[in-house]
Amino acid sequence: MPILGLAPELYPTKPAHFDIEKVIRPNILALHPYRCARDDYSEGILLDANENALGHSIPSTSSSALEPELQPTLSLDLHRYPSPTHDPIKQRLAELRGVSGPESIFLGVGSDEVLDLLIRVCVAPGTEKILITPPTYGMYSVCAQVNDVGVVKVPLELSGDAGEGGERGRFSLRVDEVKKAVSADPSIKLIFLCSPGNPTGTLIPLSSVREILEYEDFKGIVIVDEAYIDFADEEASTVSLLKEYANLCVTQTLSKSFGLAAIRLGIAFAHPSLIQILMNTKAPYNISTPTAALAQSALSPDAVALMKQKVSTLVASRASLLRELEALAPFGLGAAIGGNTANFVMVPVLAKDGSGAPDNVRAGKIYKTLAESEGVVVRFRGNEAGCAGCLRITIGSEDENKVVLQKFSELLKTL
Repeated sequence: MPILGLAPELYPTKPAHFDIEKVIRPNILALHPYRCARDDYSEGILLDANENALGHSIPSTSSSALEPELQPTLSLDLHRYPSPTHDPIKQRLAELRGVSGPESIFLGVGSDEVLDLLIRVCVAPGTEKILITPPTYGMYSVCAQVNDVGVVKVPLELSGDAGEGGERGRFSLRVDEVKKAVSADPSIKLIFLCSPGNPTGTLIPLSSVREILEYEDFKGIVIVDEAYIDFADEEASTVSLLKEYANLCVTQTLSKSFGLAAIRLGIAFAHPSLIQILMNTKAPYNISTPTAALAQSALSPDAVALMKQKVSTLVASRASLLRELEALAPFGLGAAIGGNTANFVMVPVLAKDGSGAPDNVRAGKIYKTLAESEGVVVRFRGNEAGCAGCLRITIGSEDENKVVLQKFSELLKTL
C-alpha cells in the first residue's frame, strides 16, 4: 500500500486488512498540494515568496518606547492558554483599517486558515462550489479540493497590452462573466477575488466589487484577498465597503507589508454575524501567545509608521527594478505584465528567435539556473493562465535587486 512516496519496506505492513488509501478521503488522495519555489530551493537570495525583504517593523529593544509585549518570549505566561479572542489586537486593527471594532474582525493562523475555514463553514462538500478567477492564488483551489468542494473558474481578462489593469485591461476582472457563471450555477456559495492579484499585481476597482456584491442572482459571499494591499493605493481597499455590504469578507495578513511572515497571522474583516460563525468554528486558542505579543507590538503607532516607511522604500525599489528590467528587452525580456501594485513584478521571458513570443522552456531554464547555480530564487509562473514564459520577482533589498538584475542579465545573454 504505497502512499505519499513512502518506501513500504521501511514501515509496518500489518494488519493485512488495513489499507490507508481506503481510509483517506478520495479527494485528498487526488490532491495536488500547493507548492512553492522554496520546496525546491531554500538557500541564497530568496526572492520567490513575496516576503518583506527589509524585515519586520517592531522597534528595537533600545527604544525608550518599548512596549511590554516586546519583553523576551520566555517572560510571557507560556504556561497559560492564550486569549481565545485577542481583542486588543483586533482593536488596533479596527483603528488602522477603519472598521467598527473587534466584533468585525477574525484572526487566523495565516490567511490560509481563514480561507479554509470560510469554505468549511459556507460550502457543502460534494454539492456546492466556489468561484475563482485565474491566474490567482493557488490555495483557493487547494482548500476547495481538501474540503471536497467544486471550483468554477472565470479567468481574468487575458488579452490587452502589457501593464494594463483597471476595469478593462489585461488581468482585469470580467464582471459580466462572473455574473453569468453564478446565474447559471446557484450552487456557487463563495467568490474569491485577489486584489492586488497574485501573481498579477493588478487591483480590482471598487466599482467592480460593488457590482458583484449587488448582483441579485448571487446569494453567497464575496471574499476579497488583500494580502498585498499596503503596497497599493491607500484608497483601493475594499474594507471601505464593509459598512454597506453584509455579503463581503476582506482578508489581510501581517506576512507581507508588516514583514511578519514567520508569526502566521491572518485577518478577516466582515459583518459581525459571519465573524461570530468563524469564531464558533475555529480551533480553540488558534493564535499563540508569542504570535499575539509580536502582532500587538507590530500594530503600535511607532511600528505602523515604520512599516509604512519600509513599504515606501519597497515601492520605490519596485519602480527602479521595473526600469532596470526594461533595459533587458534587447536580450529577450518582455515588458512587465499586470498592475505592478504589490511587492513583486512579473516579466515574460521571450523566445530568442525574435518572434516576441513568451518562451516557457527558456524561462524554466533561467529559473532553474538562477536557483541552482547563481543562488537567486525567483518564482516560475509560466503555467498560469495568461502568464506564459513569466517569472515573478519579489522586490528585495537594494543589494539583492542589484544581484538579481546582474544574474538575470547574464543568463538572458547566454541561455
